[in-house]
Amino acid sequence: MIGPLVVPESVPEWLRPLVKVSGEVDSRTFTRFSPPDDRYTRSAAVLILFGERAEGPDVLLLRRADTLGSHAGQVAFPGGGAEESDGGPVGTALREAEEETGVVPSGVRPIAVLPELYVPVSRFAVTPVLAHWETPSPVHAVDPGETASVARVALADLADPANRFMVRKPGASWKGPAFEVDGLFVWGFTAGLLSVLLGLGGWEREWDPGDVRDLDVALAEYRARVAAGNGRGGTGEE
Repeated sequence: MIGPLVVPESVPEWLRPLVKVSGEVDSRTFTRFSPPDDRYTRSAAVLILFGERAEGPDVLLLRRADTLGSHAGQVAFPGGGAEESDGGPVGTALREAEEETGVVPSGVRPIAVLPELYVPVSRFAVTPVLAHWETPSPVHAVDPGETASVARVALADLADPANRFMVRKPGASWKGPAFEVDGLFVWGFTAGLLSVLLGLGGWEREWDPGDVRDLDVALAEYRARVAAGNGRGGTGEE
C-alpha cells in the first residue's frame, strides 16, 4: 500500500500535511531514476522516523561505520534489505531500525508509505516508510562495526538556509542537495529525500540552490573542520 496508513487528523498538526500528500506523490517526485527491466534489483526499506522534543520536530539519522566495505562513513536513514519474514516494507523498516539504532518498535507508529525508489549505485529498490515516534526510546549505535553514531536532527536545522547547498561530482552530470548539520555531512539519496520532504511537509525555508559545490572539495573542507574539533564527523548517502 502506498500513501497514508492513518487518518491525517490522528497525527500531530505539524505532520498532517506530509501524511495527506503521501498518497498524491509518485517516484518522480523524489528521483529521476527508474529500475531497469533487464537488471536485478533487491527490495529494501528505510524508516523516516519523525519525533519531537522541546526544541521542535526532528528526524532520526545514523552514520555508518568508517570501517565498512561499502558506504563507509555515510549518513543514512535506518534501513536495509528486505527479508521474507518482514511481511512488507513496514516490517523491514522497523526491524532494521531496531537492529541498527535500538529504537523500540512498539513506540513507533507507521503513518505513511512512499513510492518505491531505485538507487542505481546499490541496485536497491527502496521503500521509504514514514513514522511518528509516539513514545521515544533511547537510541545508540547497536553494532559499532556497522553504525558509528545515531542522531536526532532537528527539522529546523535541516531547513536553515545556512546548512543547505548543492553538490556535484566533477566530470559527471549528477548534482543534488546536501546538508551540513549537527556535525553531519549528508548528500545523495538521503539528502535528496530530506530535501523533498522538507518541501512536502511545509517546513522548507527559502535557500540558495545556486550554491553548487564540488563534492570532493566540500567533503575535504568538512573533514578538515571535523579534524580541527568543530564537528562529530560523517559523510552522507544511504
